Amino acid sequence: MTMISDPDMPAIDIGPATHTEEQAPAWKPSNARMIGVVAVGALLITAVNITAAVYFYRGINDLRLVERRLEQLGSFEQRIAARLDTVNNGFQSRFEKLDSQLQGSFNEVKGSIARLEQEMPLDSDDNISSVMEPSVITTSTMAEAATDLEEATEPNIVDVPRPLKRKIAAAPPPPNSSYQRIVQPDGKVHYKKIN
Repeated sequence: MTMISDPDMPAIDIGPATHTEEQAPAWKPSNARMIGVVAVGALLITAVNITAAVYFYRGINDLRLVERRLEQLGSFEQRIAARLDTVNNGFQSRFEKLDSQLQGSFNEVKGSIARLEQEMPLDSDDNISSVMEPSVITTSTMAEAATDLEEATEPNIVDVPRPLKRKIAAAPPPPNSSYQRIVQPDGKVHYKKIN
């Protein structure tokens, strides 16, 4: 290279034209550290992404499984509803059967009561007026009075059936001889064992 030098102008040194071994390398140690940090960060982010992808994949599979079960739940619900309807219809038919049996029993009881009312005359004013009233006895002898009384009390219109007999409860067994009965003034009864 040729230099033109003018004595009046100051000279500018551009620098050496060739590189020497003392010159600094293109990659400095601080740049290498920076690249290492970026590479480690990229590896960490990649590991986190892979882990998240695995968990998301598992979650999606679980969600699909739940969706399949929910689809089956609709058919299960229909089966349960059908069985409940069957049981409900069974109970309803049993209740209707019991209701008809009860109605039949009630009608039978009402019919029995009506039959008993027809068989037994009521002691009302109409029935009393239809029965012959005894006349005033003005006879002087007892024999005539007895015949008049028989004629007056003879039932000419309606035969009255006998009233129903009530069962008389059996007498309680005699008290045990090893106990003494004590009646207190307020009416309470106590038993005391005799030695």
